[in-house]
Amino acid sequence: MRVPTVMVWSLAQVFLVALALTTAVSAVDVFSAALLGLKSEFVDGSNSLSDWSISPYGSSAKAIYACSWSGVTCTKNSSMVVGLDLSKRNISGAVSGKHIKLLVDLVDLNLSYNSFSGHLPVEMFNLTNLRSLDISRNNLSGRFPAGICAVQHLEVLDAFSNSFSGPLPQDVSQLESLKVLNLAGSYFEGLIPAEYGSFKKLELLHLAGNLLDGEIPSELGKLKTLTHMEIGYNTYQGNIPWQLGNMSRLQYLDIAGANLSGPIPNRLCNLTNLQSLFLFRNQLTGSIPWCFGNIVPLTNLDLSDNQISGPIPESIAELRNLRLLSLMYNDMSGSVPEGIAELPLLETLLIWNNFFSGPLPLTLGRNSKLKWVDVSTNSFTGGIPPDLCAGGMLFKLILFSNNFTGRLPHTLTNCSSLVRLRVEDNSLSGEIPLKFSLIPDITYVDISSNMFTGGIPQDIFQASKLQYFNVSQNPGLGGVIPASIWSLPLRNFSASSCNISGSLPPFESCNSLSVLELNGNRLSGIVPDSVANCHVLVRMSLANNNLIGYIPAELGNIPTLSVLDLSQNKLKGSIPAKFGNSSSLMLLNVSFNDMSGPVPPGKNFRLMDSSAFVGNPHLCGEPLQPCPYSKEISDITLFGLGSKSKEKSVWVLLFCVGVALIFLVSALAIFHFQRGSTNK
Repeated sequence: MRVPTVMVWSLAQVFLVALALTTAVSAVDVFSAALLGLKSEFVDGSNSLSDWSISPYGSSAKAIYACSWSGVTCTKNSSMVVGLDLSKRNISGAVSGKHIKLLVDLVDLNLSYNSFSGHLPVEMFNLTNLRSLDISRNNLSGRFPAGICAVQHLEVLDAFSNSFSGPLPQDVSQLESLKVLNLAGSYFEGLIPAEYGSFKKLELLHLAGNLLDGEIPSELGKLKTLTHMEIGYNTYQGNIPWQLGNMSRLQYLDIAGANLSGPIPNRLCNLTNLQSLFLFRNQLTGSIPWCFGNIVPLTNLDLSDNQISGPIPESIAELRNLRLLSLMYNDMSGSVPEGIAELPLLETLLIWNNFFSGPLPLTLGRNSKLKWVDVSTNSFTGGIPPDLCAGGMLFKLILFSNNFTGRLPHTLTNCSSLVRLRVEDNSLSGEIPLKFSLIPDITYVDISSNMFTGGIPQDIFQASKLQYFNVSQNPGLGGVIPASIWSLPLRNFSASSCNISGSLPPFESCNSLSVLELNGNRLSGIVPDSVANCHVLVRMSLANNNLIGYIPAELGNIPTLSVLDLSQNKLKGSIPAKFGNSSSLMLLNVSFNDMSGPVPPGKNFRLMDSSAFVGNPHLCGEPLQPCPYSKEISDITLFGLGSKSKEKSVWVLLFCVGVALIFLVSALAIFHFQRGSTNK
């Protein structure tokens, strides 16, 4: 078969270009060729290495062609490739080692923030000039290969967030120049090698978030140069080694979520350069060492979610740099030291779910710029300190489930930074002092289960970001529901048992409302048909009010409505038939109203208890008593639409009518015959 001349010419062109490229690469340098080979192993989804190419005309033999490529760093005279940075390029695939091992002059290699998979090639450890190796945030798997001790000049090894398994590499401890060791966020298992305490220059050790177990080796206390240690989020056994108190340069210590038990060693007080101490979510017992007051640089102290007992040491007031104090979820007791109110930098105070008592320091917030205060679920008494928002930065104030008394401080009225306010389950009284026009960013307010009076503030409609509002169980609150309340982006509005009167405002705009609780009030009037605008309503309770009129049939069109409680009102009419077709309605309670007619047929109604319908004498049908027999039902039965028993009764009736007709015809015939005989 004869090949067309054009095809021959095209094939020749491709061959010549390929030959030219091959010649160019071979003519230029082995390093550019190695990088092109490396590129061929990758899946470059974003085409981020598009400039990695060779001109058919080659380049100067004295320079490395790849020095002009992105991510490649060379010496000033372009004679050596010393850096390769491919971070954050959306590259995937495996690195075989076939080409990477040729880049023998590399000092810095960064493959981080990609999707590389497979095993880490042991050939990478042939790059003995490496000072920094960053393979973090990939999906490399398998065991970490032995042999890294050959890279004797390595200062940074960052393998954070991969899928390595097996034991931690032990020979990494032979790297005498290593300053950063980050093997966190994989599936390494077993013990922390005791040899990890032999590093001479290590400054950062990060082993958190693996499957490590056993005891923390006391040898780690020999790391005299270490400034940052994170080894939490593993499952160790035993106590915190007291030897860790010998790491005199340590500034950051995190052993959170690590299953540790026993007391906090007093020797940790020797860490006089410590700025952050995170020991939360363990099983630590005993009390907080008094000598913690000696760690003057301490900025963050989080001992939450343990079994620590005893009081807050008065010495904590000496920590003038403290910004975060978190002791929540413990077994602590006593009062809050007055000196804590004097800490000038304190921003976050989290001491909830303990057994603290007494009043909070009256000046709390006056000398600092508090942002987040949570003292809930304790036994605090007295009034709420008036200056909590004095610094103008308070955005979370959580005080619920205590024994606070008095009024809500008027100073919260102009706390424009406030986003979340929870003071429920206390004994607070007086009017609600909130001026919603002055706290525009508020999203969550729960002041339920108190003794507030004076009604819901009428300017609540100005809280344009309010999503949750609960004022329930304030029996003396009174007032009415503000007219424009549904214009807010509310998801939950709860005001049950508040002695609220008046009528329900029209639901002109309630696109986000999912929970509406207004039971146990004195509401009157009707349930507006506009409630159909609440397209995501899940639960509505209007029980124990004085509502009249009919149940809006439109409620049956709300696809998310699961619970509807209208019990103990004065509603009348029938239950809308649409409710029987609702796939979401799980509970409908219309008991003790003046409803009539049959309960709509439907599986959901058959599963409901009869108590949801009692107190309506004229209501019938399953699950109540059957509806009484009526003329209308008889007419339906006559046309074959009734039950079998009723159909049988009809046939008996027809038979009787037929017999009667026969007797009547027979009587007439006999009478006629006798009359005819007489006439003759």
